[in-house]
Amino acid sequence: MALALISLPFPDLSLWLLVLLMVVGFAALSFGGDWLTAGAATVSVKFNINPVVVGLTIVSIATSMPEMMTSLIAAKETPGLALGNILGSNVANIGLILGVTALIAPLAVQSRLIRREVPILIGVTLMFTLMALGGYSRVEGIIMLSLTALYLFYVVRSAKNEKDPLEEELAEEVESASKHSTPFGIGLVILGGLFLALGADVLVGTSVEVAGRMGVSDTLIGLTIVALGTSLPELAASVAAARLGHTDICAGNIVGSNLFNILLIGGGVATMIPIPVDPALLKFEFPAVLALTVLLLWFFKSGHTVSRREGVTLIFLYVGILSVSALSQLGYLF
Repeated sequence: MALALISLPFPDLSLWLLVLLMVVGFAALSFGGDWLTAGAATVSVKFNINPVVVGLTIVSIATSMPEMMTSLIAAKETPGLALGNILGSNVANIGLILGVTALIAPLAVQSRLIRREVPILIGVTLMFTLMALGGYSRVEGIIMLSLTALYLFYVVRSAKNEKDPLEEELAEEVESASKHSTPFGIGLVILGGLFLALGADVLVGTSVEVAGRMGVSDTLIGLTIVALGTSLPELAASVAAARLGHTDICAGNIVGSNLFNILLIGGGVATMIPIPVDPALLKFEFPAVLALTVLLLWFFKSGHTVSRREGVTLIFLYVGILSVSALSQLGYLF
């Protein structure tokens, strides 16, 4: 593993104990992400940073840290797992999370998402796919991080000029954060960071061992188990928001999360550790993520909602993509 935070004898553990440790890793990532987000919001509010800026930049970045930490730790020795985590998380966000949330309640879609964010996401996904043709060097990583900064600047500036649909959610985040002291917030940031590092280290180590014992590739584990696990906190948050009637927030969160997965996580990892790309991924996985993102715009445009029928379609597509990807990674297709 890239970081030797722990030294568990993974090869000596039973398969069931490895699976249990994977669950522990997922839990540590979830708690660590929540604490880091709450701590970052608290410290930012205490320094009188604009609430909208806090939510759209600091909170958004902090909630992407489980995927970031997992990909960073995996990238050095198992780059396939890191890249699979990014691709799999974007597929899970659209197919699984958006699909399940739409089943609970049809999702309202803000016109801003249709006019601005989703077209940006399609362009970024296409760029990410084209970059994959030669692998991700530090140059590509710096480009993606630069685009992250430009996107954050654009979002914050546009949020000041018009009523942003996330303001209600951000107000709740900031109100909760303002109740805590600065030392408490700093403590949460440190504790959250430690749990993220520990959880990612355990998750990557156990995932690689499980993949080896099952005779499957690290990429497949990243596309499926790891991507699903790091997306579970977002699934829980989206389901809770849908039950409370905040369906417009759910759609925006999914689009923002996918953008950060590519630009921030992909760029951050590539800048530190260049990522080679398995040519097999270019035959199905990359085109599938791009096609699913284009389909998202079509669904958003259909009445500015994602209906329950479309939610079912997204879930079936999620299962189908993972099934074809598994068969491809196992050598039965392509």
